[in-house]
Amino acid sequence: MQVQVVKSKIHRVTVTESNLNYIGSITIDQDLMDAANIIAGERVYIVDNNNGERFDTYTIPGERGSGMICLNGAAARKVQPGDIVIIMAYAMMPFDEAKNFKPAVIFPDTATNRLV
Repeated sequence: MQVQVVKSKIHRVTVTESNLNYIGSITIDQDLMDAANIIAGERVYIVDNNNGERFDTYTIPGERGSGMICLNGAAARKVQPGDIVIIMAYAMMPFDEAKNFKPAVIFPDTATNRLV
């Protein structure tokens, strides 16, 4: 049996911008992606703590050290700059492996979106 579990989590970062006229995705500071074990093009789920929106998209690496969290395309309508979001990625794995799996969870500084 395979189960889906949280693989990666970026807990509470601030949306720095939204770009409705881009083709889609979320741009995330590459430092945050690396620390959370998230790769370019990976499917992620976004939870907006300010308005309760929950949706999924894929990742695009942003400039290292920039603190960028930018929702692009249609997702830009679901958030506002300044909103606090949680970004999660999931993985499928065998049940026995999942019982002992430890996800990569990071807690960046919410004011700067940088690792502390």
